[in-house]
Amino acid sequence: MVKNIPSFLWPRSGDEGIDGIIKEDRLGLDIIYVQAKRWESVVGRPDVQKFAGALQGQRARKGVFITTSTYSREAMAFAANIETKIILIDGAKLAELMIDHGVGVTTEETYEVKRIDSDYFPDD
Repeated sequence: MVKNIPSFLWPRSGDEGIDGIIKEDRLGLDIIYVQAKRWESVVGRPDVQKFAGALQGQRARKGVFITTSTYSREAMAFAANIETKIILIDGAKLAELMIDHGVGVTTEETYEVKRIDSDYFPDD
């Protein structure tokens, strides 16, 4: 269950292959469409093609396809070679982004690293 969804992202489950929308600016002049799949199997080219088709139906130029699993080589090649920009985020990258941005994680320990302060010592 998703909690505290930012105002710029609205879930749209079951809406022709688009699960969410991110408005890059307050006026909605630039929009990124999102597809999310919670899968254990590899996401293949047909799924990425379906998302590309959904983007075409919205006249969209950008999309992000997120999965908890991985993408096949064919899926990655397809996304890299079409005019519409589709960013593929797999489970490992998703976990990395969540950690980097503090989403769904808790800090257990913090380490303090010290260095010598050369300004403290005189130049004698």
